[in-house]
Amino acid sequence: MTIAELHANEELRRHEFPVCREKVYLAHAGVCPLPRRVADAMAARVNAAQQDDQEASLPHNYIADTRRLAAAAIRAQPEEIAFVGPTSTALSYLAAGLNWRKGHNVVVYQDDYPSNVYPWMALEERGVEVRFVPAKELGRIRLLDIQFTVDTNTKVVALASCHFLGGWRLNLEAIGKWLRAQNILFCVDGIQTLGAFPTLAPHFDLMAADAHKWLLGPCAAGIMYVRREVQDALKPIVHGWHNVKCPGFVTQDSLEFRNDARRYEAGTHNLVGLAGLRAAFALLEEVGIENIAQELARKRNWLAPAIAAKGYEVLNPETPPENTGGLVTFTRHGDNLAALQAKLANQGIIASLRQTRDGRQWLRFSPHFYNTDTELHRAVELL
Repeated sequence: MTIAELHANEELRRHEFPVCREKVYLAHAGVCPLPRRVADAMAARVNAAQQDDQEASLPHNYIADTRRLAAAAIRAQPEEIAFVGPTSTALSYLAAGLNWRKGHNVVVYQDDYPSNVYPWMALEERGVEVRFVPAKELGRIRLLDIQFTVDTNTKVVALASCHFLGGWRLNLEAIGKWLRAQNILFCVDGIQTLGAFPTLAPHFDLMAADAHKWLLGPCAAGIMYVRREVQDALKPIVHGWHNVKCPGFVTQDSLEFRNDARRYEAGTHNLVGLAGLRAAFALLEEVGIENIAQELARKRNWLAPAIAAKGYEVLNPETPPENTGGLVTFTRHGDNLAALQAKLANQGIIASLRQTRDGRQWLRFSPHFYNTDTELHRAVELL
């Protein structure tokens, strides 16, 4: 299946993405609707679980194959992938598991999504200094801003791969290369790019991303990536039968963890969620992440000026190609944005309502590759 085939065949598009039958869904930066094949995979797993032990009914090597599929999507190794659930959980594991000492500092962006700020702020109780990287515009973080903020005591820089409101996508390659040269760990909240733009493991050390946005998968079925060379320095903070060795389910005299990223998976897997995750990765692999990225950039490059032409203020209206994300956020002084969102929803157009630190309300459009130009034109016309 290609993007061109989907856009040229409305019957196929509605079959693969049933939400298209009644809605123009422009909120993938929030929580996505499930594609048919993802929902079918989850339903098949539920049905199979009615007939047997839920784990025994899994096909041979099901978890291992899913792990390989996830690893291939970010150019990692399977032993670097852990299935721990939501992004918030994974980021908390990453923040709390490192060996911090008093005097260390971590660099974050205060106006990132809270899930990628709070786990690092919590480290202040351990004597860790939390530094906030500056940005001239919301989410518009450059390598220069990071270089200005770090020092010899910086242990980690933890940032989102794309800002959830500003739509500015980090240059992961440039930032990651520089940080590695400084021996500073780079932790990425990848939820706003995984499934939309290349989010590649060689450019960072740690990463977390749930499946329920651009990846087109179910909630609480994400991945956590830990570079192999970092795993010995990242202590598991949860303990159970799966990540601590217990042959024959017998408790041993000491804690001995698995020797790969499975050391962070304490207990039983979310089997239904992993079925959806597996189908989502397979779907995006078929379409091609580079093709998806090109299509999303094309959509944003049309949407931003089209919305601005209607008199709206657009966050980061112009971005270099390497920083272009998949979402557009906008507002207009004096407008009731909640009423506008409701008006759009009444016409079957689903957008997200958000607010910034100053209390201003904003609308956000985040179309995916299967949305058509006709749908986007209709949404803009209703503004």
